[in-house]
Amino acid sequence: MPFQLSPGVAVVEKDFSAIVPAVSTSRGAFAGAFQWGPVMSPTQVTSENELVSIFGKPVDGNFKSFFTAANFLSYTNALLVARADATGARNAVSTLSGTVTSVTRTNAGSGFTSVPTATFSAPEISGGITATGTVTLSGGTVTAATVSAGGTGYTSPTITFSAPQVAGGTTATGTLTVSSGVITAVVIVNAGSGYTSAPTATIGNVGSGTGATIGSVTISASTVTGLTITNAGTGYTSAPTVTISGGAGTGATFTAAVTTGGVKINNSTDYLNSFASGAGTVGEFAAKYPGSLGNSLSVSICDSVGFSTWAYKDNFNTAPSTSTYATSVGGTNDEVHVIVIDEDGLWTGTPGTVLEKFAYLSKASDAKTSNGSTNYYKNVVNTDSKYVYWMDHPTAGTNWGTTAAAKTFVNLSAPIARSLSGGVDDLAASDSNVMNAWALFADDATYDISLVPVGAATSTVANYVISNICETRLDCVAFVSPQNTSTGEVITGTGSTATTAIKAYRDALPSSSYAVMDSGYKYQYDRYNDVYRFVPLNGDVAGLCARTDNTNDPWFSPGGLNRGQIKNVVKLAINPTKADRDVLYAAGVNPVVTFPGEGTVLFGDKTLLAKPSAFDRINVRRLFIVMEKAIATAAKFQLFEFNDSFTQAQFRNLVEPFLRNVQGRRGITDFKVVCDGTNNTGEVIDSNNFVADIYVKPNRSINYITLNFIAARSSISFTEIGA
Repeated sequence: MPFQLSPGVAVVEKDFSAIVPAVSTSRGAFAGAFQWGPVMSPTQVTSENELVSIFGKPVDGNFKSFFTAANFLSYTNALLVARADATGARNAVSTLSGTVTSVTRTNAGSGFTSVPTATFSAPEISGGITATGTVTLSGGTVTAATVSAGGTGYTSPTITFSAPQVAGGTTATGTLTVSSGVITAVVIVNAGSGYTSAPTATIGNVGSGTGATIGSVTISASTVTGLTITNAGTGYTSAPTVTISGGAGTGATFTAAVTTGGVKINNSTDYLNSFASGAGTVGEFAAKYPGSLGNSLSVSICDSVGFSTWAYKDNFNTAPSTSTYATSVGGTNDEVHVIVIDEDGLWTGTPGTVLEKFAYLSKASDAKTSNGSTNYYKNVVNTDSKYVYWMDHPTAGTNWGTTAAAKTFVNLSAPIARSLSGGVDDLAASDSNVMNAWALFADDATYDISLVPVGAATSTVANYVISNICETRLDCVAFVSPQNTSTGEVITGTGSTATTAIKAYRDALPSSSYAVMDSGYKYQYDRYNDVYRFVPLNGDVAGLCARTDNTNDPWFSPGGLNRGQIKNVVKLAINPTKADRDVLYAAGVNPVVTFPGEGTVLFGDKTLLAKPSAFDRINVRRLFIVMEKAIATAAKFQLFEFNDSFTQAQFRNLVEPFLRNVQGRRGITDFKVVCDGTNNTGEVIDSNNFVADIYVKPNRSINYITLNFIAARSSISFTEIGA
């Protein structure tokens, strides 16, 4: 109570109603390759339909990632998805650009009539990636024709052949013909062999004389002996080629590098960086995210000119004109309509479907709506569109993007339509790409997660997630499925071959109570492509844990016939027999089994902890995660309080009701909280520490059942035989 210097009433309110809060236990996290969506930016997804809307449908290159996430969501409704940044992915743009560049001579060789040079050609669309190669020049040039009768009036007939002949090719020969005193044709009599294209010839120094007889023509020397593109890249309108010049000589070598001219925009930060650095010279629009889905997009813009004949005018109430804001500052003609179209139907299945429309936007950079928010067309589209970024102003819009005061904005001569192209998929995300995406979830202050299905992952990626995410955060569990450690393929079959392959994958992982491994893959129907796919089961197993949270509590086992039913199973890649299960379970692998008439079931609840311990069970590990997370959250409010008997008692009174609740819900059988002078000694208090010891006895799931049936004679009493 505050001191008062004069009579009065002081009202003091004290809050002793603090409790241990409920914490999230069912939220998942996943990182993988997707066709669309924000890159390296975890995004909340609550259903399979929303997953499709944000990250695109599954295709051959990424169905394992997609269905791992989708299968998890079939059991619950909270998943953070991070799209990995695959190197080769590029955004579709409205204007293709970029040129092939850079050929470096590494050895000049000798005997050339001029310094050997090499030039690459192959128009590169915006979005192409680097191609590298080596070029070797060895040999001379095409030799001359034989003139058997000179005739009169000629400036000395000559011929130049073209068609690079690779090393080992044979001689090509031909004849020249003369018509009306002019050489008109070259006939290749013997094409030879080993040419990169059919030999051709150009006639020069012909003049207008008469009477010349031209004899045979011989291509007697080779030109290019080797061109090896070691990385062809992608995104080129034609394959990279090379032209060599330098006369006759031998031994020249070149190294060629073809550099990208495209744009890569993963998210809004990349857009700002790309645009500021000049990468915005790709036309008016770029797809919002990398991927070939962007190639299905088109954008149409219309201002006050041509609205009556605009194909999309029926999507708007009236033609654009002058906004209220522009009128208020003396500006005119600033409004513009924008519409985004699914031109090829890849998004909706119907070509020409309208995806988005933006009405009455302003060309003025300072334009505002009636509620004070920005109405500048670039800002609105870049913030609100799910599909495109507006990069450059239209060429005709010479004063677009300036302030509105006393400004008459330039009109387009007609509505603009822009189709986007050049979008490139790269769904073959490397281990490094995927681990970089997973690394985002190491930030436990930003991302609250509990269940981490890793999808189809190499042991390298699985190790990273277990060790660098789960065992670092200590509040989540990784779920993994085995694959062939040599090939990365699905493990199929039964018996020792299959169990040996599964154990090889398990042996590549650490001993950890923060990881759970199942026995492999399931075969399920892909309704988006009308095919069946093998998909890793870890999304389902993590989903079972989430469903158990909702139907029971996190400390209940997710396995067995009551809570362990797997969804959407046509068959299992491996349906382990009892003998197989004995081997797998001893190694910490939880078998998934199809029982006739009883469904497909998770038939185990072990973690990957090799040491015999209470923590080698999923339910115990998740029990402690819940208790530790909840009590730690409540304990934060003890920071900067006094470490005295009052605070210690307050903490005990906070924790004990929570543990009694857990005990009443069958999570633990007994507990004790020690927080007093016995563990908060003077030395502890003087070091500004606070100590609480929380003892619990976790409940255990039944893994083994023994049924003893005893037969007895009619005349014997059950008590006589121990009943």
